[in-house]
Amino acid sequence: MIGFFSGDLEAAPGLLPVDWSSPIQESISRRELPVRLAEGGRKSFHPSLQTFYEQRGHIPAWLSDDGLSREAETFIEHLRDLSDEGLCPEDYRLAELEELLLVRQAAARSGQTPGHPWWVAMDILLTDAFLTLADDYGQGRVRPRQVHDEWSFAKRTLEPVMALRSALEDHAVEEVLDQLRPLSSSYRKLAEALRRYRDVASRGGWPTIPSGPSLRRGEKDLRIPLLRRRFLITGDLSPGVKTSPDTLDASLLRALIHFQRRHGLAADGVLGPKTLQEMNVSADERVRQIEVNLERWRWLPRNLGERYLQVNIPDMMLTVMEGGDSVLWMPVVVGRAVRETPVFSARMTYIEFSPYWHVPPTILREDKLPKIKKDPRWLTRNNFDLLPLGNYQGGPIDPRRIDWQGVEHQNFPGVLRQRPGPWNPLGRIKFMFPNNHAVYLHDTNQPWLFSHNRRLYSSGCIRIQRPLDLAQYLLEGEGWDCESLIQAMDLDWPRLVWLPKPVPVYLLYQTAWVDNGGLVHFRKDLYHKDLLLDYLLVQRNALNGGKG
Repeated sequence: MIGFFSGDLEAAPGLLPVDWSSPIQESISRRELPVRLAEGGRKSFHPSLQTFYEQRGHIPAWLSDDGLSREAETFIEHLRDLSDEGLCPEDYRLAELEELLLVRQAAARSGQTPGHPWWVAMDILLTDAFLTLADDYGQGRVRPRQVHDEWSFAKRTLEPVMALRSALEDHAVEEVLDQLRPLSSSYRKLAEALRRYRDVASRGGWPTIPSGPSLRRGEKDLRIPLLRRRFLITGDLSPGVKTSPDTLDASLLRALIHFQRRHGLAADGVLGPKTLQEMNVSADERVRQIEVNLERWRWLPRNLGERYLQVNIPDMMLTVMEGGDSVLWMPVVVGRAVRETPVFSARMTYIEFSPYWHVPPTILREDKLPKIKKDPRWLTRNNFDLLPLGNYQGGPIDPRRIDWQGVEHQNFPGVLRQRPGPWNPLGRIKFMFPNNHAVYLHDTNQPWLFSHNRRLYSSGCIRIQRPLDLAQYLLEGEGWDCESLIQAMDLDWPRLVWLPKPVPVYLLYQTAWVDNGGLVHFRKDLYHKDLLLDYLLVQRNALNGGKG
């Protein structure tokens, strides 16, 4: 199990050695423990390990006069429960620590106590584990830019060494770790869901529903008993509810619609191919989906604020949060897979009524220029102006004076701008939170898109279903009523209105969450970010010798 250097066990009782600085300093400088462990864990130490011990003169952090401190015991118990948060305990030296504890138990049975090397190894491993966990609670096990190039959320401010010093000096290990965790109740609820889904998976998951014709209310089918069992396992059907043994009756229909809503499907009460596909995602896969979304919460600022807007891209929904409650929500249209809506945060500072639309370079190159070259009159018919580069004051350029056949996007002779009106793809209003991605919320001239269940149609910006409701909320108390807002949305020129106070905006990518009613929701991985993040987490486990 474990091999120590000679003289590693001492007769009990015996006080712990007093001179610690040399063995601890030597182990850290050599980057190896003074014991040989059978469990193969991480080979490297946390980068701040040396700094932490230098600041305290290489005095042990986790030992008391008569053995391991109460803080050490508390921390080890915390490590044992980490899998409940989707973390891998082996990342945090738990296997090595458990091995050392077994040696102590064996020594105690023979009337001995572990010697100097044991205590040094235990102290260093506990410190390394805490620093690593503090980092991972505060920034995630995988750094967000490995998944989202555009990531720009504020970083956590509590530094691991300071966190550990505070935990030890104030005898508050659990309290400090709680301060490092995400504050949101959404994180805690998702961790509880993970425990439930792991329990389901450990008992064999749920039955696979065979393929077959679409099933509607009142129709008989041999799959009905499997459907009932499936819905009972995930709580879509309550245990005491009676159902037909062979027919999709009213009770099973309600359970089916409940399932469809939890999975972002059209709640049509029909067991069709899309619903069947979601039903047959295994419990193990749902566990992994919850785990990657817990990781996403560790990337976010601990406190999102008292009042903010969030867009969940996979859910294609906007929610306004105030005091922890959702006060306004609406469907949105997000970017297509080839023009993804980026994940980032910014602050909304103003609203623009009756906006111009300046055609972005990609859309100009791929969509507009071919139409102009085919028929230059297309510009006038569609209310576009061609403006000189860098000088909008000189008036538009007459498109008839340009030889369009020689024009490519690299030598385009100006800026293409569409006038306000019902033809404008921005609709009548846009909500601005300045950022490097040229992304914002806006109205649309294609309201029928909101009737679709899967709304991936934009080039990255977010089209919202009820812009007037959002404007009323943001400008409440500023002298705007519904009539004045509608008038501002029907001008022939833009009008800017600054918000009285900037509002944080978070564009998020969450494919699993728990709502206020305790229901677990899952969504499709639209941009394959779950797939990438899961791969990176597995790589992290493999690198650290973990099993999770």
